[in-house]
Amino acid sequence: MNISEVSKATGLPTKTIRYYEDINLVRPMRQPNGYRAFRETDLHKLAFVARARSLGFPVESCRSLLALYDDETRASADVKQIAKSHLTEIDQKLAELTAMRDTLRVLVKACAGDDRPDCPILRDLAAPH
Repeated sequence: MNISEVSKATGLPTKTIRYYEDINLVRPMRQPNGYRAFRETDLHKLAFVARARSLGFPVESCRSLLALYDDETRASADVKQIAKSHLTEIDQKLAELTAMRDTLRVLVKACAGDDRPDCPILRDLAAPH
C-alpha cells in the first residue's frame, strides 16, 4: 500500500504519516525505487495512533501505548496508568478553561458595549495579576 492509500484509509494527512515515520512510530518497508510500502500492520498502527491522538494523547504516550499493545505480556495496569495520567491532565485543562470562561463571562457582562471609551475588559487586561 502506498502513502496516499494509507492516508485515505486512515484519514491522516500524508505529512502526518511521514512525521510518524520520522519519529519511528511506524516503519514502512521501502521498495527498490525508495517508495514506502505500507503493510496492514502499519495501517493498523497508524489508525491506532490517530484514535489515540483524537483523544488528546501526546505522541510519547502513543508510543508507550503502541508498545504495550504489541506486548502480549503487558499488564493492563500499565495501560490504565497512562490513561489515568492523561485524564488528570484533561481535568486540569478543563478546570483552567472553566475559570477562564467564568472570568470572561463576568467581564463581558460588566462591559456596556456602547460608544463610551470606558471598558472593564481592557481595564482588567491592563491590571497586574
